[in-house]
Amino acid sequence: MRRKNLLGGAAAAALALCLSATSAQAGTTEALLKRLHDKGILSDEEYAELTREEQAAAPAPSATAGMTTAQAALDVSHMVKRTDSGVGLEVGGATITFTGSVNGFYVHDNPQTAGARTAVTGGIANVGGNGTSAVRNGLLPGFLKVEVTTKQGGWDVGAHFGMYPGINSTAWGALGANNGGQPTALATSGIDFRQTFMTFGKDGFGTIKIGRDIGLFGSDAILNDITLLSSGAPGGNVAPGNTTLGRIGSGYIYTDFQPQITYTTPSMAGLQASVGVFQPLSSLTGAAQQNKTPGFQGKVTYDGKLGGVSVHGWLSGITQRHNALTGLSYTGQGVDLGAKVTGGPLTVTGYWYTAKGLGTTVLNLFDTDAAGNPRKSNGYYVQALLSQGKWGIGASYGASFLKFASAADATANPTLVRRNASTVGQVRYGLTSWVTLIGEYIHTQSRAQNNNAASSDAVALGGILFF
Repeated sequence: MRRKNLLGGAAAAALALCLSATSAQAGTTEALLKRLHDKGILSDEEYAELTREEQAAAPAPSATAGMTTAQAALDVSHMVKRTDSGVGLEVGGATITFTGSVNGFYVHDNPQTAGARTAVTGGIANVGGNGTSAVRNGLLPGFLKVEVTTKQGGWDVGAHFGMYPGINSTAWGALGANNGGQPTALATSGIDFRQTFMTFGKDGFGTIKIGRDIGLFGSDAILNDITLLSSGAPGGNVAPGNTTLGRIGSGYIYTDFQPQITYTTPSMAGLQASVGVFQPLSSLTGAAQQNKTPGFQGKVTYDGKLGGVSVHGWLSGITQRHNALTGLSYTGQGVDLGAKVTGGPLTVTGYWYTAKGLGTTVLNLFDTDAAGNPRKSNGYYVQALLSQGKWGIGASYGASFLKFASAADATANPTLVRRNASTVGQVRYGLTSWVTLIGEYIHTQSRAQNNNAASSDAVALGGILFF
């Protein structure tokens, strides 16, 4: 009996704390206490004592506006609760969310045997005498994003951080974590801290972003590419770095993560625009530069439905004046457009760009000749993804093209790349809501201005997790 009374006292104390109610709920609490007494969980003494406490705790309606003593004393600002969705928590008026991804692939690349006619400067197809195997990241490295958002003075305010670690060891150099790989013992992986930016905005005003984040030009090209979740062209498979190439350089120029101040309008019937001032980028292969003016980028997107078909379309542009220390100047500029159309289980994407002084793979690589004259480039890709239940099957083809800047350029650089292209076939299986298993075949071709050519065939098997 003594043990039952002890248990009853603990249960009653918990109930008295958790079920303390407003005056409108007091009757419900008293009824619960009576039921516990009737079942023998509460002794006569405990029931009488808790009933007196409940009646004494009930406030006058005008004094505390319907709150119990315990509720009136509660400091809500010190409470922590989980977010309604995703992985995160709410505390002190702020919402903290965590998102991330981990991936890994076994990639076997079978390159063409090197020969006198396989040299292509800027080609993305590997060349060599042996096949290569790697366990590596795909086009995405892993990432962990932390966002802290709140509302202050009518403004939606946010701080955003994105860390992108690779699973492969890095040979540190000019490109930091994105330098070439180092597949030896005692080496370490690299962390590419791509995102550090703040945002503030409100309804009817739009949003301003200040910091480092993905660019506007070319961003939708990579974000809608099916190789983003897999491998695509492996690039350096002998010594893999943080990422593969995916379709970078065989359909679009890599957008990159760049310092910027960007304004985005509110959505207007699915139409939205962004414009930004960007840190001016120097050429990776041209003369040293000291650029006087920033870069500028802009993008317009549309999201809507036409009948039962969902449409996402975009148009973006980039321009930057380059000032070489040699005294020569040129303007790099480009325009791209694309659309993703989804009807039932089928999604089809098409993309095209044209540029001058931007290169073909990453911004400002092979963008000019030795005299500083800009080279023209263009490219495109088309892809389709059919999804049925947990399965998905996709196919993609794309190519990038580069032209000589001048006759002198043609004489000096006969092996400069003229075309990079790749064909991708992909199968996906959604193992869980977080985990997707992926198998992929990639055929990559590179051709030089003098018709030198190289090709490689790769197979990738692995998976990617998102939370």
